[in-house]
Amino acid sequence: MSEATVSPRILIIDDDKSLLESYTVLLEDEFQVFTAETGETGLDLLRHEDVHLALLDIRLPGIDGIEVLRRIKAMDENVDVIMITAVKNVRVAVEAIKLGAYDYIVKPFEIDEVLSLLRRTLEHQNLLREVLYLRAEVDRYLEMGNIVGRSPKMRQIYELISRVADTNATILISGESGVGKELIARATHQQSQRRASPFVAVNCAAISEHLIESELFGHERGAFTGAVEMHRGKFELAHTGTLFLDEVGSLRLDLQAKLLRVLQEREFERVGGSKTIRVDVRIVAASNQDLRQMVAERTFRDDLFYRLNVVPVHVPPLRDRREDIPLLVNHFLAKYNKAFRRQVQGFTPEALAILTHHHWPGNVRELENMVERLVVIGRHRILDVEDMPLELISVRGQLANDLFATGADLREAKAEFERHYILQTLEKHAWNQTEAAKRLGIHRNTLLTKMDMLRIRPIASSESSAPKELEA
Repeated sequence: MSEATVSPRILIIDDDKSLLESYTVLLEDEFQVFTAETGETGLDLLRHEDVHLALLDIRLPGIDGIEVLRRIKAMDENVDVIMITAVKNVRVAVEAIKLGAYDYIVKPFEIDEVLSLLRRTLEHQNLLREVLYLRAEVDRYLEMGNIVGRSPKMRQIYELISRVADTNATILISGESGVGKELIARATHQQSQRRASPFVAVNCAAISEHLIESELFGHERGAFTGAVEMHRGKFELAHTGTLFLDEVGSLRLDLQAKLLRVLQEREFERVGGSKTIRVDVRIVAASNQDLRQMVAERTFRDDLFYRLNVVPVHVPPLRDRREDIPLLVNHFLAKYNKAFRRQVQGFTPEALAILTHHHWPGNVRELENMVERLVVIGRHRILDVEDMPLELISVRGQLANDLFATGADLREAKAEFERHYILQTLEKHAWNQTEAAKRLGIHRNTLLTKMDMLRIRPIASSESSAPKELEA
């Protein structure tokens, strides 16, 4: 899908009609120019048009330029204003700057001087937008290298991203929760020509349905109770960049219709406003729901689905790319060793096998949380089976299937089950060996012998010594 670049929109307010015509001719190749001969006309135009900046003559019939500046800033403080004066008057210039003017210029002037000032002003606006974005997205690492995986399915995704990143085609990423859909979106943005502009992410399911419209499209001051000032939405913050709409299937039908219009027209109005805002945004959407099924059930608009599904990308669950799990484990191990200043060197083959064969319903996100937990509580430099949480071993569930897959004989399978059952009992009794032995129906000394044979090491408790330091 192609889309036209949105030219910067400039309003020029000057009572000299011939000068306005000259401005228009000189600037229209680079900007979309609006003109007004009076302050009243200019303010009325601002109420209905989205303008990035204004060139404002100080001397005007009716209300003068200083008063027009004051009203512009009250209407929309994000519109930068450059004052035009025929006489260099320091007092007036200082007053204008105090009221929020970005700069001023003295007649007569060269057109190159005006163009340079206009470009600097627009660059200033882009930097402010970047600051707003960075405040919300600080510490996010944006590059393909942050996606870990070398399985054939992931390689296909990398290849697809490389082919479509530099287009403006809308992308729809599907996959279960936790598979890394946002990482795919960020990688696409980083490989595109928009990489220097914001990547703005919004989780549509995490925002109240009463606030989501304002979050996406912004609102005007007084639009609703609590709207004490004008608020720019995610679409405006993402101008010239990429907007990632996560869990897009959670949007109400009326918002789906509004989103469809934005995708088609690249324009919208803030909540409570009538001014048309035009944006140049690349859309990447994602959902963990089956949108095709939702279309069939009439809970998701078919026209919006087809508009979003230009380039479909399906991210497989972790259980379908188990060969990536060891790579992910090492990646997260390095990450949390650094974060927590630990020196965990890795996992034994048996412990890694448990991680590799686990079902991971939460996918990569769940695996990352587990590795973080193991780095924090692990007692050894090389983590073994006894370092694995009991719920991981038990929820691994298919104990018999896994043992069968590894070729274990009956004696080995019996020992593994016994070890698992003793571990579970000890955990249930907070590692109180006396209570655990009673529950198992054996003497405490017998329990200690079995723990030694099965390589079950005690952790800190009322009956055991403090955990050993990390061992090589």
